Amino acid sequence: MNGKHILMAAGLSGAFAVGLGAFGAHGLADILAKTGRTETFQTAVSYHFYHTLALAVVGLLSLIKPDWKSLKFVTWSFILGILIFSGSLYILSLSGITWWGAITPLGGVGFILGWLGLFYSALRNDQILVK
Repeated sequence: MNGKHILMAAGLSGAFAVGLGAFGAHGLADILAKTGRTETFQTAVSYHFYHTLALAVVGLLSLIKPDWKSLKFVTWSFILGILIFSGSLYILSLSGITWWGAITPLGGVGFILGWLGLFYSALRNDQILVK
């Protein structure tokens, strides 16, 4: 993925985050309140947004520093984190199937790996990958 593709992914992810957040606040408010999952759904939306913004920053950084190859790892870690962490919480909130909560930490690991990958990219500037 190059910087343009990362920014496109961030754009789509942001649109989904806004849509899901609005749908949760308006269309699903009664269901989420009845099942006691309003906070869970809000956590999913919040982390979805945070990491969409981080993805946009990575996209911009990829445009500025295209030689930082490890930003691809960061990109995929954030995307998988959003899909697994927020996705499992969205499903849990709507379905009530609690075992989805067991999958959520895997998405959290994706987020952590993405942030550590960003640290590594800045620290090493990928010099280790160029021989």
